[in-house]
Amino acid sequence: MASEVLTSIPLSSLKRISQGKVRDLFSLPDGDQPTLLFVTSDRISAYDVILKNGVPTKGVILTLLSAKWFEVLSSSVPGLKHHFLHLGPPATSGLSQDEQQMLRGRSMTVRRLKIFPIEAIVRGYVTGSAWAEYEKTQTIHGLPQPAGLKRCERLPKPIYTPSTKAELGDKDINISPDEARGIVGDKYAARIEELALACYNAGAAYAEERGIIIADTKFEFGLDEETDEIYLVDEVLTPDSSRFWSKADYQIGREQDSFDKQVLRNWLTDNGLKGKPDVEMPPEVVEKTKARYTEVFKLMTGNSLEEALHKLR
Repeated sequence: MASEVLTSIPLSSLKRISQGKVRDLFSLPDGDQPTLLFVTSDRISAYDVILKNGVPTKGVILTLLSAKWFEVLSSSVPGLKHHFLHLGPPATSGLSQDEQQMLRGRSMTVRRLKIFPIEAIVRGYVTGSAWAEYEKTQTIHGLPQPAGLKRCERLPKPIYTPSTKAELGDKDINISPDEARGIVGDKYAARIEELALACYNAGAAYAEERGIIIADTKFEFGLDEETDEIYLVDEVLTPDSSRFWSKADYQIGREQDSFDKQVLRNWLTDNGLKGKPDVEMPPEVVEKTKARYTEVFKLMTGNSLEEALHKLR
């Protein structure tokens, strides 16, 4: 099994250029194109706060699942471009054997792009913050919705509901598509929305065949400033960025059986810890969350995590 990385990624051979809630980005030696090493830790966040402890193997699950999704979406969304080049660092990276072992399964080499400062959220079902808003106003991100929707009900069609992309330590804010247009500009807003909806629809169809409902998810996009082309970036359709429900157990009007970090969110809420800093998960919450991530990985990819890692050798 891959080594566990619960804190900052300890790489001395490469320059760290940023650290997010879960990922560290490192610059790579110049090649044919500017690239980054995208490394996913086992850190976990909820309600925009990083927990003190993490979920072992989570970073490997997110990385290998994202790699699978880049492959799936490339073949099902016409014209889609993405930043993923290959798993692991390039041979020219100069990493030590210990560093390469630590990165096994949890790193990927990606194109270096200018990232649009919004989260491109797509919702297929009314749940989470969308349900909280709908109950009060019959809107979602300010967009009017049909009357009479019930909790976790499927929307007539998926909707694009972006948010701001906050700096580390700040909170994302739900915004309307018009507000997102004001942030990214008219030139790119329509294409980002089109790609986000197309990726959601393709991903939802693939997942449903495997017994999973994708209730909602977030995408991120970047710009190649030389070609003026938009790319899908970051992680894609993982338990960190999406709500995954069991199709077999789905029932309208109640909370659903989730294959994501809902176990953690529920524990935080039930214990009055939502949004509080310096919170440590008890072992049972760590294990339940890990089990959910591991299960959905196998359902989506057809391989256990051990099988997927063995294929990397």
